[in-house]
Amino acid sequence: MSLLPELRYPTVTELVLSARALAAQRPDVCRLRQVGVSRAGRPLHVLSIGHARRAVLVVAGAHSNEPTGGPAALAVAARVLAERELRSGTSWHFLLCADPDGASLHVTPAPRSLFDYHLGFFRPAGEEQPEWAPAMLPPDRLPPETRILTGLIDELRPYLQVSLHGTDLGGSWVQLTKDVPGLAEPFSKSAAELHIPVETAASDAAGWPASGPGVHVMPAPGAGAAYPSMPDDARRSTWYHAHRYGGLTAVVEVPMWASDLVDDPAPHPTPAAAMGRLAGRLLRQSRAVDRVLADALPRLEGADGPLLRAATWSLGLVPGLAADWIGTRPADETRAYIGSVDAFSRRLPLRAAAMLLRVLREADDREAPRLEGLVKAWSDAFADRFQARWVPLEHQVEHQARTVVAVALHARVRAD
Repeated sequence: MSLLPELRYPTVTELVLSARALAAQRPDVCRLRQVGVSRAGRPLHVLSIGHARRAVLVVAGAHSNEPTGGPAALAVAARVLAERELRSGTSWHFLLCADPDGASLHVTPAPRSLFDYHLGFFRPAGEEQPEWAPAMLPPDRLPPETRILTGLIDELRPYLQVSLHGTDLGGSWVQLTKDVPGLAEPFSKSAAELHIPVETAASDAAGWPASGPGVHVMPAPGAGAAYPSMPDDARRSTWYHAHRYGGLTAVVEVPMWASDLVDDPAPHPTPAAAMGRLAGRLLRQSRAVDRVLADALPRLEGADGPLLRAATWSLGLVPGLAADWIGTRPADETRAYIGSVDAFSRRLPLRAAAMLLRVLREADDREAPRLEGLVKAWSDAFADRFQARWVPLEHQVEHQARTVVAVALHARVRAD
């Protein structure tokens, strides 16, 4: 893997300062406001451009380990300011970071390798993630970040919400809650120009219809889930809140490290057997982390911080997910899909191990060196298997920004 160039991911504070400077350039059409505070009291800010009733809402930082969204949101904002036609009849609103508490815990702004990335890794348990909490919690227990996000949607009634996401290793793809005809062409063109593979059969969109390569449309609410054990049903997330006002949501994913193994549409020779092997490895690796956790837990003196909760939650997903993969026909039988599932099966125990490692290091626990060895070996094996190559940060940001503008223009036609 190549080293990270001089550019790095900005902190939330730096994003807010940049947004403030941008707003100061055009106070006639821009404003930056605080829309609430997180569970820990950190402010959430929205940058707004324009005053039109027809609105686009761009959400960055919903997952703390996916840092490209913040700078991409600012890149779109700068483009909207520079290109009058983009804000003609449309106002744009940018939630700069939906989860500032999570962002404060993910501490790898300039990862030099996949191992380095995981040494500072944090991704909250599902019920603590702003977009996914409604799929797992009753309305009276939703975190403030979720209520702020849904409140923004209620206030703005956007014809389009764009949620900026990312993946550590793989390709780029888009998930839509309603189809946006014509999006696949500019999306694919941008990816090709920036040498980013298109993930044509992402495991996140298993079994969903596609309106073009890498553009997946979420199935109707009554459709069965490809992975029944998973609690994060997108149709119960904040992505569907915009539907109350006739809008839709586009989720734009871009990789930090790219792999050309996730865009091969050729049939896999033995897809069912491959899924069984991946399930077996998933179980073995998660059990290895479980053993470390069981050994260390009595020495952690009842610790219950967000890192430990997230690690435990991730491990709890494994048995059901492995069962989903064994003995059933794969949702897709291409090499691309099996490759995407392969990445997913490596990601889950690796993330759990990485977060647990941070807990053990903080406690100076004797199990930390053994767990660090697993995180190192699994990170290196992940990168080697997928022939990972770093996507320059400016390319990550440019591709995501181009896709946001493309989906806004095409969805505007749909809304009109």
